[in-house]
Amino acid sequence: MLLVSGCNDQQKTPVSTCPAPTKREARIIVPPEVQGQWKAVKIAVLNKKTHKKSVYTVDIGSSFRVKGSSLSVKVLSFLPAFVMDGTTMTSVSNKPENPAALVEVFDRGTQIFKGWLFSLYPGAHPFQHPDYSYTLVDFIRTEKTS
Repeated sequence: MLLVSGCNDQQKTPVSTCPAPTKREARIIVPPEVQGQWKAVKIAVLNKKTHKKSVYTVDIGSSFRVKGSSLSVKVLSFLPAFVMDGTTMTSVSNKPENPAALVEVFDRGTQIFKGWLFSLYPGAHPFQHPDYSYTLVDFIRTEKTS
């Protein structure tokens, strides 16, 4: 039987005391050409039991309560051309080529999900909930004033 340890072979300490690998924190970088250019997103919420879909328009940085439930959703960030490089998420342009919204879902104030909704790939990293599903369906630019 072969036992593989993550510790250096020179160490004479039990495996249980080996330092845990450090987890790199994800970073979101909103490029200057994207900052302030997008006002809100539209998120469709499907009630799986009634098959009723409601679309909520929510400003980036704001939240909404899902009608008839104890759930609320907060939109943390929007990237129009989402790309990921390691633990860094950013937008390669201001064109909506791969729109994504970072959201948090809360049930009675407790976070139950934090992740990305993709309008082109709604099945990527989907939020699993027994009663509701969420989809990014649209995004709204900031109105330009002259």
